[in-house]
Amino acid sequence: MELGSTVSAVRSQRVLLGDEIRPAVILIKDGKIHQILSDISVDVPCEVLDVADSVVMPGIVDSHVHVNEPGRTSWEGFWTATRAAAAGGVTTIVDMPLNSIPPTTTLGNFRDKMKEATGKCFVDTAFWGGVIPGNQLELRPLMEAGVAGFKCFLIHSGVEEFPHVTDCDLHAAMQQLQGTGSVLLFHAERDVQQTAEEDGDPSQYSTFLKSRPDVMETEAIRTVTELCLEFQVRCHIVHLSSAEPLKLIQAARQAGAPLTVETTHHYLSLCAENIPAGATQFKCCPPIRGSANQEQLWSALKAGQIDMVVSDHSPCTPDLKKLERGDFTEAWGGISSLQFGLPLFWSSASKRGFQLSDVVRLLSRNTAQLSRLDNQKGCLAPGYDADLVIWDPEREFEITEGGIHHKNKLTPYLGLSLQGVVCATLVRGQLVYREGCFCPEPLGKLLLIPPERSQK
Repeated sequence: MELGSTVSAVRSQRVLLGDEIRPAVILIKDGKIHQILSDISVDVPCEVLDVADSVVMPGIVDSHVHVNEPGRTSWEGFWTATRAAAAGGVTTIVDMPLNSIPPTTTLGNFRDKMKEATGKCFVDTAFWGGVIPGNQLELRPLMEAGVAGFKCFLIHSGVEEFPHVTDCDLHAAMQQLQGTGSVLLFHAERDVQQTAEEDGDPSQYSTFLKSRPDVMETEAIRTVTELCLEFQVRCHIVHLSSAEPLKLIQAARQAGAPLTVETTHHYLSLCAENIPAGATQFKCCPPIRGSANQEQLWSALKAGQIDMVVSDHSPCTPDLKKLERGDFTEAWGGISSLQFGLPLFWSSASKRGFQLSDVVRLLSRNTAQLSRLDNQKGCLAPGYDADLVIWDPEREFEITEGGIHHKNKLTPYLGLSLQGVVCATLVRGQLVYREGCFCPEPLGKLLLIPPERSQK
């Protein structure tokens, strides 16, 4: 079956249906799952893609990806990012409103972004808008145009064109979002008064870690929980790195806050104790914390206190990582991992008693729900898009530079051996990736999410 061709049926001994793995034939019609047959010996009147005992499950929905096009296309772009996604079994990405220039903070800027993305996406792509000071009257038009929701920062974002918001800005944005069904995503760190200036060797990771203590996340999340309860607007905490605020989050949810939270593959896979001096490819914000904190994140994930796991793929050009000086204080903060989320997660999760059904829940279904795509993505059932990842959870591979499809190859995962090889990826029934090769032309769609009508 050729790359780029439309697949009418997929047969496997291991199809993940609900919480069960069982033999099945998935019949596909018009890009949707048409029917699922449990009798795999049945004759079907079409060519069947038989994948033997490879696991077939819903494609990954990565709801936190910085594509950076237009404006910083030397960092990443839609062509390279979505190829990397396809190679990792990711069938839908949701693009963050920064670090592109211009950012997705006005209707005009969103149209520029759509124009740039058209004809370049190998997987389906949706978009977040942004909340910055003074743009509250842009939020409704952006909703009407089809953004999935909005992202804001409570601390400097790292780029000048996406300033962080004050409490006053947040109140103005919340008033616009009330009753809309939209969601506000928070980079939840706040500047706190330091008792003493932290000095230290900038090439030591511990120096950087001390400059972003847990309390910065805790205080930011305190603000988020109060706003969420007051306005009853859906709120979401992106890339939780510290386990300390989990009690705050739980208390707010129990009090009725419509609040969700994600963590990332790097917080679950990497820990501060193992970061070498000068290895600035490990720098991200909030920072990677210690191993005891990491185990608390895993426990919270297992207990359902953390709702989903994403990549927060945030690449840059190698020079911005300041590797020659190894300066953690000056280096750009961001980790590239879009292609490797599924094996990164499975390599650790499988050792902690997580099942394949947990992978789908945390990497596909809940991320689709956050992005308001859960009526078409993240589930193997009739009527849903035929977005499939076909993979071998037992097989091991090593991450090499030649196998990386992001534009810039710098990643803390280089040389790492992982469990779980993606064999093929289908987007709406079309074979977009197979065994290291891609379909000749991008077949992904740009997804516009219809606004929910106010109940008021």
